[in-house]
Amino acid sequence: MSEINKITLDNGVRILVENVPYVRSAAIGLWCKTGSRHELDHEAGITHLIEHMLFKGTERRTAKQIAESIEGRGGMLNAFTDKESTCYYCRVLSDDVANGVDVLSDMMLHSNFDPEELEREEEVVCEEIKRSLDEPSDHVHELHLGYRWGNHPLGKPIIGTEESVRSFRREHIIGYMDRRYRAETVLLSVAGNVNVDEVKAAAEKYLGKIPSGVESSQPERPHGVATVNEVAKDTEQVHFCIGSEGISVYDESDIAVMSVLDSALGGSMSSRLFQEIREKRGLVYSVGSYTLSYGAGGAYTVYGGTSQKNWELVKELVRKEFDDVMKHGLSEDELDRTKRSLAGNLVLALEGMNSRMMRQSRNELNYGRQVTVDEALERLNKVTNDQVVNLANRILGEDKVSTTAIGPF
Repeated sequence: MSEINKITLDNGVRILVENVPYVRSAAIGLWCKTGSRHELDHEAGITHLIEHMLFKGTERRTAKQIAESIEGRGGMLNAFTDKESTCYYCRVLSDDVANGVDVLSDMMLHSNFDPEELEREEEVVCEEIKRSLDEPSDHVHELHLGYRWGNHPLGKPIIGTEESVRSFRREHIIGYMDRRYRAETVLLSVAGNVNVDEVKAAAEKYLGKIPSGVESSQPERPHGVATVNEVAKDTEQVHFCIGSEGISVYDESDIAVMSVLDSALGGSMSSRLFQEIREKRGLVYSVGSYTLSYGAGGAYTVYGGTSQKNWELVKELVRKEFDDVMKHGLSEDELDRTKRSLAGNLVLALEGMNSRMMRQSRNELNYGRQVTVDEALERLNKVTNDQVVNLANRILGEDKVSTTAIGPF
């Protein structure tokens, strides 16, 4: 593993640079530690809308020129918004890193937020909301967290609502960015064939004047409500989420155990749920599970889609697997195979510069330090069956699990 260099500018902006000399490209991420959970009640969806607007033109570049400045030079450009962070990122050729930092910084710090463009982009986001509502296999996940966490900041949909999105004006965008896009929340992360001094010089030039002074707070841990919510919709399948509390990113002693439990239950084609429900019985096309971990808490979710006539049986089979792992845990062979699979996934991901950039960024944003691959592998190798059983009993009891489904009820 290459050395990851950390530099902090005088104003507090952090920079991470990992030089990987045997590749010909670099991944650049310009992060802001702000997401939907930081929004006030009247700001639902504004973080995601800002992500859209930063592509719409700056003082120096039109929207087309922003795209051409990266894609026209052989790179790619994109962004995403999460509940606790926003990332604007690009992949560039190794001799184009300074230009990549320039473009991303220009977008973040000098966007025009033209009122006409804002009105058009609000319409685009509203279409995105409608598309999500039309896709129950997507919508059920956000609906599930909303039912579980209610009015907690983590329970709010990232995308907002049509009503909230249409209400935003230029001054709302500028006000939110002035409050949240501060030096302490900004992180520049680069991985690839790069020169550390070149990245530092570009960062000082383009990011060195971001003002400091951000309010930092962490909400109380959400306490999920174990409910059953079946939403009637004219669909061919029942799209479902069955889940419980997960773990926070700060529950470091449980992170590896949660990964093992998740992977064994539904994380792959060799997992229990996939083999029992899909392969053995043919009741679904897809079924799996995943974990979400945030600063204040987390969620564990099993998802899938099945016909209405098989819905009750699928629920019973999921419950059966939960009960079995709570009572017996994993067999020795299953535990070893799961840990080996997770270790392989971690190591293989490091073949990609994007994965390296994302990993080092999340370590810095969550922990303020780098969790090395060796440290992560050591934690994984130490996971025992007793730990899996203990965690399963803490989160998978019938009184702790909630169910959300969209279908022809």
